[in-house]
Amino acid sequence: MLGAAGLLTLVTLTGLAAGLAREWLLVANWGAGARADAFLIAMFLPEAIRTVLGGGVISSAGLALWQAHRGTAPANDDAPSTGAQRQWLGRMSASLGLIGLGLAIALSLGAPLWVWLVGPGLSPEQRHTTEDVLRLLAWSVPGMWLHALWSVPLQARGRFVLAGLGSLLYNLPPVAYMAWTRQASTETGLAWCFVAGGALMGVLLWPAMRRQGLAWADWRPHVASLRELGLRLAPLLGSAGVGQGLMLLERIVASYLGDGVVTVLNLARKLVNLPLLALMAVNQVLLGLMSRRSEGAERMGVLRQGMALVTTVSCPAAVGLLLSTQALVVLLFPRVHGAEVLGPVLAWYAVSLVVASWNLLLGRYNHAAGDTRLPFECELAGGLAQALSLPLLAWAFGVQGMAAALLLGIVVNGGLLWWRSGLWGRVPLWPHLLGSGALLALAGLWLAPGLPSLPLWQLLWATAAGALSLLMLAALLKPWKATAH
Repeated sequence: MLGAAGLLTLVTLTGLAAGLAREWLLVANWGAGARADAFLIAMFLPEAIRTVLGGGVISSAGLALWQAHRGTAPANDDAPSTGAQRQWLGRMSASLGLIGLGLAIALSLGAPLWVWLVGPGLSPEQRHTTEDVLRLLAWSVPGMWLHALWSVPLQARGRFVLAGLGSLLYNLPPVAYMAWTRQASTETGLAWCFVAGGALMGVLLWPAMRRQGLAWADWRPHVASLRELGLRLAPLLGSAGVGQGLMLLERIVASYLGDGVVTVLNLARKLVNLPLLALMAVNQVLLGLMSRRSEGAERMGVLRQGMALVTTVSCPAAVGLLLSTQALVVLLFPRVHGAEVLGPVLAWYAVSLVVASWNLLLGRYNHAAGDTRLPFECELAGGLAQALSLPLLAWAFGVQGMAAALLLGIVVNGGLLWWRSGLWGRVPLWPHLLGSGALLALAGLWLAPGLPSLPLWQLLWATAAGALSLLMLAALLKPWKATAH
């Protein structure tokens, strides 16, 4: 488990680092103002689709179907694909490819409506530019869909690294373009780079699919196969839709709070997503392991070890982020007006990171058992709590209130998920709660006020505190040790 998770985490972090470099170059070249806000609003829907697909919804729904089409063949990593599996892959490639194409057309033709929906606070001049950008960005979507589907056979065989390179390839063209052109970069040129990145995501996995036996002749849309996947996928898409809907609500509220607020929130999410999406990679490995366990007791053993692993990873990352927020703002955006509010927002997001990591794993635990509805219902309740509190907290506390509403929704979601999954008394939660809570409280209340003023020294303190937290949690939770069933 640790080896596969480590490799996938490394690859995912590389892609996330490229994504962070993309955001940094955007702000460094254009500033945290109206121009960057307008481009990020155009990016919202294509990026939301990529985030949902990259979050593993198709993998979570498709892995069980892929294994089911193996029949009585040996279920090991080196066994070749069966004829039924190759047929299923060809049918789904054609069906999901057409869906991706349809989404691209809908985003492109409906650009005025989508821009009005995401950024109602934009000025007329900004809105016109944003619509043109979205018309181009829409064509990055088909490659994303094929990449998500073609990751399923690879993950079923325990080969996670190749599929994990998608984020890196998506972000490389825009990073290279902005690094080369700097202030001369244009919205149109940048949008074409994202289209190239989306195409690369699909091209990356095509040779691997050929080795699986997929041929162009197998590409035949099949309604029954699509309906079978759709029944499993619907709750997952609903769950992901709740998250993206809440992000949309954040964008709408932020577009009325002044120039640069959309950019600041986007930067905060990108920074906190470095550890969070790496944890998604860990959870994809855990999903693959749990999906091979037919007995509930075996899945429970993987869950216990997975909880220890994600806590050991997420809490030190949160401690490091909590203590390095001000240094990151000073070092990354030394002359960018409006970036100073990023530090307090990141502190709230750091606390949310730990609970969100548990929620991800609990969702995968239910998905491995074939239950995609329960995680959706719990996330819907958490999303409702966030949506109801968001306008009030944003009105009272500004951007920090929006971050506090996010934390509230995550806590409600996690509590319901743990309770309704029947895990009380079966998986010990108190070591994770006490260990994480004590370390975050020490970092926020004791270490943060006494940090040195120099940013580099702050980063050193944050790194040392994160490393010490990692060692302490590893000694307490022992994530390398498989637990008894």
